[in-house]
Amino acid sequence: MPNSVPDLRRAEGVLFDLDGVLTPTAEVHMRAWQAVFDGVFAQWGITPPYTDADYYAYVDGKKRYDGVASLLHSRNVEIPWGQVDDPPEKDTICGIGNRKNAAFATALRREGIGPFPGSLALIRQLRDEGIPQGVVSSSKNAEEVLETAGIRDFFTVVIDGRVAERDGLASKPAPDMFRAGAVALGVNPGESVAVEDALSGVESAVAAGFSTVVGVDRGAGAGALHEAGATCIVDDLARLLLDPSPGDTLETE
Repeated sequence: MPNSVPDLRRAEGVLFDLDGVLTPTAEVHMRAWQAVFDGVFAQWGITPPYTDADYYAYVDGKKRYDGVASLLHSRNVEIPWGQVDDPPEKDTICGIGNRKNAAFATALRREGIGPFPGSLALIRQLRDEGIPQGVVSSSKNAEEVLETAGIRDFFTVVIDGRVAERDGLASKPAPDMFRAGAVALGVNPGESVAVEDALSGVESAVAAGFSTVVGVDRGAGAGALHEAGATCIVDDLARLLLDPSPGDTLETE
């Protein structure tokens, strides 16, 4: 299992995933997906039931519509793709994706969100060290989440689901989004660091040429992150602080 914590002061730049890495919005996404797929499965009699394992295997880290298609394909269900402006009640890939987005947006605006304390400490430290930082997120809600969490100003680059749609970037695990993030940040992936909690995101960063990929284990599992290509596994970004507090150690298996 990888156990060497990178010195981020040596990185040309650091590109972070958002949900589950910088903010606990992955939990909000998971609840929204659960509610939507529970309804769809009950309506269509799909078995076996949707579980958290399905989220990590088929949805996590991917663009919204790709996640819907991947999950339904796992149950041998094929439906029309539809259009991006399909109403949430329409039974298409886009309609179901928009149904989930409506549930997520409602929860985000009702509950708010803040960054993980360890993540906030790290991005502050990197800013103070002058290390360029960016966000690479499949979510079309990334800008709103960053603003709501009060951390948008830390990042000079945000490659999100809206940018991916505009520029025709393939969903993670394809390398497109992390590659675009490196270009926009003006850094060489081989000399930079990617930080991800999703298996598809780790695979995307590896494919984009990042030699250092930090896997943040928020539920995907250290072993699975390692298999996907993570070179370092942590359970909190506080583990990456340049001068960690006494007693801070990297947890590995």
